[in-house]
Parts: sequence; C-alpha cells; structure tokens
Amino acid sequence: MQPEKFNEQLDEAQIVAAIAKAERKTSGEIRVYVSHRKREDVLAAAQRRFRKLGMTKTRRRNAVLIYFAPLTRKFAIWGDLGVHEKCGQDLWNNVAGEIGRLLKQGHFTDAVVTAVKQVGEALAKHFPPAADDRNELSNEIAKD
Repeated sequence: MQPEKFNEQLDEAQIVAAIAKAERKTSGEIRVYVSHRKREDVLAAAQRRFRKLGMTKTRRRNAVLIYFAPLTRKFAIWGDLGVHEKCGQDLWNNVAGEIGRLLKQGHFTDAVVTAVKQVGEALAKHFPPAADDRNELSNEIAKD
C-alpha cells in the first residue's frame, strides 16, 4: 500500500486524542510513526527510529513506538528497557495480533487507536502517573 493512501485513511485527530488519553493514566510515553520508505526489517527500523525520536531519553525509560511501513505492509512495536522488563513479550504479541487483524480488515485508524489503548493500559499498570509527570514526547504522528 502506498504510504499516502495509508495516511489518508488515518484519522490523525482521533489517534492523537487516544495517545493523550492513554498518557493521562501513566508516566509512559507513546508515539506512532509512519514510514514512507520500503522497510523489510521493520523491527530494526523501529529500533533506529525510536532512538532518532529521542525516545530513549524518557526519565523512566518507559516509551513505546508503534511503527508502520505501509509499502511493505508491515508494522512493529518497540518498547524501551523499562517497558520490556515489566510487560514482557506477551504485550507485544497481543498488541501485534490485534493490529494485524484490524489492518487486514482495512480499519487503519481502529488498528492504531486499539494499539495505543492496549499499550496505554499496560503502561498504566506498571508506570502510574507521577506527581511531577510531564509530557516528554510529542503526541503527533511522526512521518518520514
């Protein structure tokens, strides 16, 4: 799928609102990224983009990137050290299964929003909001 077509079908306002809502319940950070490049190894690409977006610099190392590469019809979820330690592989497997199911049905916004909600719930469980909490990363969808 062409990235432009994927982007056209995303309701960015709904996704940004879902990120903001999820982040109100946690000290964690969630970002969504859409690549316009052909990415075969999306997990490696997500890991690189995670670093480039400064997501390793959150105070509690509790950021998660949900990465989409429409040209190859692939996606990845990358969590920082703190998230992976607390949530483990099961979180990624469950979220990935739901994203894949919704994408196959053509429900692109629902796939992203559902992933944000599921990640947000896991972050809230393990990383509750702190008194000095602040939004460390933009909630806007990042693109290349």
